[in-house]
Parts: sequence; C-alpha cells; structure tokens
Amino acid sequence: MELYQKIITARKKKGLTQEQLADLTNVTVRTIQRIESGESAPRPFTIKAIAAALESSFEELTMQAAENIGLPEKQSTIYKEEDSKHFLKMLCLSCFSYIVLPFVHFLIPRHILKRSNEQNPLVIAFARKVIRGQLYWKFTLWFLMLLTLAYNLSMASWSGKVYLINYLVPFFTMYLLNAIIIAVNLRRIDKLHFGVNTTA
Repeated sequence: MELYQKIITARKKKGLTQEQLADLTNVTVRTIQRIESGESAPRPFTIKAIAAALESSFEELTMQAAENIGLPEKQSTIYKEEDSKHFLKMLCLSCFSYIVLPFVHFLIPRHILKRSNEQNPLVIAFARKVIRGQLYWKFTLWFLMLLTLAYNLSMASWSGKVYLINYLVPFFTMYLLNAIIIAVNLRRIDKLHFGVNTTA
C-alpha cells in the first residue's frame, strides 16, 4: 500500500471527508485531493499534520508506504533528511536573536537543540558547531570591546584625548560578521547529506 492509499484508508476509517481532513490539517481541499490521487507527494510537515489528524504517526505512514514500494530506507531517509535540514535551519535562524540579546542569545539555539528529538549524530554535531560558533562570536565581541576600552583609556591618559576609537565600530563590525556567519551556515545546510544514519 502506497502513502496516498494509506492516507485514504485511515481517513475513511476515521469517517472523515476530504474537506474535514483539510480543515484539521490547515491545507486546502485541493491539496488533499492531489495527495490522495497520488498526483503529488506531500512534504514531511504535511504528512505530520495528516498523521496527527488521523491519530496515526509520521513513521507509520511513511515507513509502511516505503516498505510496500520496496524502498524502506531510501524513502524514510528522504523524509528525515528534510526534517533534519528544517531543524538546522530553524536553529540557525534562532541565532539572529543576537541582534537584541548579544551576550546570551546562544542559549536560544542551545535550548532548541536540547528540546529536540533529533538522534542523528551528524545533525547534532552540526548544531553544536553552530552554537560553539555563536559562543566564539560572543567572546570575541567582549574581547574587542574591552580592547577598545583599554586602548582608549591608555591613549587618553598618555595624550589627553578622550578617546580614539568609537565603540560602535567594533560592535557593528561584529554584528555584520555574525550575520554573514549565520547566512553561510544556512547555505551549507542545503548542501548537507546525512545518509542512512537519519533512519536511526
């Protein structure tokens, strides 16, 4: 039984119409019709919404569908790889909280990783690398600000000038640098391949 057939069977077993299933999953009726006709393959988040509405599970729908077409590992890997990439992108985007919380923002992606059910060691390693990068950025920002302060104080005591370097220069330079770092990480995620380990 293929995925769309499994969805039809589960929907009818629950006594739901396509319209009711569409309402429960917040998608259009046309989307449900296309999925059930086998015309289009639903995305992982759509399958999760359908599974929840049908009181089933993502794994039950995808694994059974995959096994019946003879591609259990490949099919589940595709879905889980997309989920892993989505998780990593959300974690990276959460790093932009440095704009308003520059010294404690790393706690947000750390919390997201801690609360996630991610089990793929490659995904976890990448997420930890992103968080470490944010910690390094924070310490570098602190160091540059202190270095600027020390330089300005020393120059003021020796030459009588109030300051020589505006504190906004290192501050906004580091802000721009971190935006570039996060953007690079987001681009890298699209190129990642996690292989069959994502089925673990």
